Parts: sequence; C-alpha cells; structure tokens
Amino acid sequence: MELFSKVKELVAGIEADAEKFYNSNNGAAGTRVRKAMQDLKVLAGDIRKEVTEKKNAK
Repeated sequence: MELFSKVKELVAGIEADAEKFYNSNNGAAGTRVRKAMQDLKVLAGDIRKEVTEKKNAK
C-alpha cells in the first residue's frame, strides 16, 4: 500500500503543472509533467512486481 500512496501523492502533486501546461501552454510545466509521468511509470512497475510476488507467495 505504501507504493500506491506514493502514486496518489505524485498524481496530486502534478495536477497544477498539468493545468499550467494544458491551459496556459507553459512548456516548463509540460517538462515537469513528463518527468512525473516517467516516475509514475516506474512506480507502477514496482507495484506490479510487488503484487505478483505477494500473489505467488500464497
């Protein structure tokens, strides 16, 4: 659950940058959104591994 909480925090943290990018065409905000999306992808992979390990441990 710890990793899932990190995902929620990350998504909440990039909301302002996403709005700046899409509504104001702020390029720097777009760069921050792209980096956060890459971090999200890594976290999602970690969650997948954790779930698989826990499922197979039964």
